[in-house]
Amino acid sequence: MDILSLFVILPVITILVLVFAKGLKQARLVAMIGSVVQLAMAINLLFAYFRERAVNDSIMLFSKDLVWFKEFNIHYNIGVDGISVVLILLTAIVVLAGVFISWKMEELPKEFFISLIVLSTGVYGFFISIDLFTMFVFYEIAVIPMYLLIGIWGSGPKEYSAMKLTLMLMGASAVLLVGILGIYFNSNADGGPLTFNILEIAQVNIPFEAQKLFFPLTFIGFAVIGALFPFHTWSPDGHASAPTAVSMLHAGVLMKLGGYGVFRVAMFLLPAGAMHWSWFFIILSAIGVIYGAFAAIKQTDLKYINAYSSVSHLGMVLFALLMLNKTAWNGAILQSLSHGFMTALFFALIGMIYGRTHTRDITKLGGLLKVIPFISVIYVIGGLASLGLPGFSGFVAEMNIFVGAFQHDNMFYRVATIVSVSAIVVTAVYILRVVGIMLMGPVKNEAFLQLPDATWYEKAGIFLLLIPIVGIGVLPFWLSELVMASLQPFIQGVL
Repeated sequence: MDILSLFVILPVITILVLVFAKGLKQARLVAMIGSVVQLAMAINLLFAYFRERAVNDSIMLFSKDLVWFKEFNIHYNIGVDGISVVLILLTAIVVLAGVFISWKMEELPKEFFISLIVLSTGVYGFFISIDLFTMFVFYEIAVIPMYLLIGIWGSGPKEYSAMKLTLMLMGASAVLLVGILGIYFNSNADGGPLTFNILEIAQVNIPFEAQKLFFPLTFIGFAVIGALFPFHTWSPDGHASAPTAVSMLHAGVLMKLGGYGVFRVAMFLLPAGAMHWSWFFIILSAIGVIYGAFAAIKQTDLKYINAYSSVSHLGMVLFALLMLNKTAWNGAILQSLSHGFMTALFFALIGMIYGRTHTRDITKLGGLLKVIPFISVIYVIGGLASLGLPGFSGFVAEMNIFVGAFQHDNMFYRVATIVSVSAIVVTAVYILRVVGIMLMGPVKNEAFLQLPDATWYEKAGIFLLLIPIVGIGVLPFWLSELVMASLQPFIQGVL
């Protein structure tokens, strides 16, 4: 069995075992074991990748190609580079942390963990796919369980939020499918057979008129799940209604499919279209960065604050990708990783606070640092990482983005960069505002004086997410070099 297919097969085995699990204890034990094995596989893949890369200079390693639909030249074609490997590792960590945070899930626990693992299966498959059609199938597998996870296990207006999320993402999928088919039917421009293979299409000179037409469709199709302004409105509502682990996977992992798809498909296969349309989408991305930050200031619900923060941070990923240079692209990948860990940590902490206080309204909270010090201190650390303090992953990512973006001589790019950089100040405002209101001062509600601090399984989930945030910030070079090496063939294709 090849090393990559296991990332699809093992979750399916975990799901089959979960079907026969009885009660919460068995369900969470099976989910935990399955997730621990997936994390072990992801760590093994990282080291195997380093060993293989030392002797193999192929763009994608551990490739496997099986014919799926011969008539349309659709293949189960998989492979990874350094970017895929680190995103798979991100997914494995967030999934395991989500299982720990959902340790006390009482309502339909077996079905909940099955849906969670189906989502992760789609994400793994998406990150290892080289065939566009196969990638699209895994993309849909990852998106569809969100409707059930929010609609069944969510809170508040969960039916509305689940329906809104599903309709907007399915609409984006329809647009994306048109873009993918447009690429497919232009993949024989140099006289070869039609193909969905990304590496083969990259060698084809797709006509400029086709690139101009299909780039915006492909970009928007992927970027909607990456919270592109003004198509971001599904995200805050979805986050607010989703259960804690689902918010963690939604923001920490699922939304990364957008930036990855833009990078791997839209930018790489349609470079002329990217250059033609970059100015337009840079404007939308810069607006999203600023809008998300200012919108977060106005919120009082902790989940909405983090959701709008995600709109801002993921807008920065799209902004960096549109800069079309290696430094900014490196920052985009690092920002995807950093945001994945940070936002999953935030949602985990918000879930812990809500589970104890039964409110997410910061105006009703206060003095929690005295009552639940461990959770409060970790929240402050997460906040410092989010606003880009040196020593944390956010600083490394944002410095690469802004340095790369400012390398352009064109005044338009530099003005857009300055506008986006200003979001850091706004981020500091809403982070410090939440910390001041929620954690500092006297305890506003006497009932909160008896609140328990984090349990062992909650601490396990927290440390799984916190260690990479600090690790990337303190020792970023190995990761940056890994990403940079994987960017080289893609940036050559674009420039």
